[in-house]
Amino acid sequence: MKPSLTTIIPNLPTIQCVDVGANPIDGQAPYLPLLQKNIAEVIGFEPDAKALAVLNQQKSNLETYLPFAVGDGNNHTFHRCQAPGMSSLLKPNKETLSYFHGFPEWGKVLETSPIETYRLDDLEAVKSIDYLKIDIQGGELMVFQNGQQKLRDTLVIHTEVEFLPMYEGQPLFAEVELFLRGLGFIFHKFEPLVSRVVKPLMLRNNPYAGLSQQVWADAIFIKNFMQLDALSNDALLKYAVILHDIYGSYDIVLRALLAYDERQLTSYSQVYASKIL
Repeated sequence: MKPSLTTIIPNLPTIQCVDVGANPIDGQAPYLPLLQKNIAEVIGFEPDAKALAVLNQQKSNLETYLPFAVGDGNNHTFHRCQAPGMSSLLKPNKETLSYFHGFPEWGKVLETSPIETYRLDDLEAVKSIDYLKIDIQGGELMVFQNGQQKLRDTLVIHTEVEFLPMYEGQPLFAEVELFLRGLGFIFHKFEPLVSRVVKPLMLRNNPYAGLSQQVWADAIFIKNFMQLDALSNDALLKYAVILHDIYGSYDIVLRALLAYDERQLTSYSQVYASKIL
């Protein structure tokens, strides 16, 4: 990773991050580099009491975690699965899971319980969103559909997407991309892109091994870099910082800094270019 923009641009604006499905089961959050540089604040939502306790035990003074399930504002049934990472508002799709090693067991529903959800647009704790990370096992599109006002000024979205219906009635990548495109976002990249071996073949006796069939990914969506005139000065800097420090998207960062320099008569883009080449 190239040097942080904090070494080039003084007094960067604070980036407002929202984490929907903040369970730390998958390891470090993608926005961790921003927290480590003290240039971000995080509001996370995690309805699982054990996961929430871990988050609150480990959090810094820049992080707030709340016990809410984000969705469409209605009551739903929560499916707690054998593998915690597969628990969802949606019911696991046994037919799809049967084609892959391990998933029929991991996706076994141990219990169901009613759960109340809250619309992103109705959450008073969220004043604004610059960066949204979301991973709620198939419920992502529901959140986007009920958060359009908050997403209006959002710059980058990091969301899990699926290419196969791992859950019953689950929207797939194409539906998510089409909806977010309508809100002014463009698809940027997958990070990571995950494949799994289709039965009966198994590689190296490893149920986690991948081959050719892509199953899911974390997809990054960004405000259209061909329409940077629509972003405020602060938004341009936040956009640049997120894409540089988290994703290493140096080409788009440079364009954002060029747009900022043109307005403010600064020379950040020249300094940046000299450091990334």
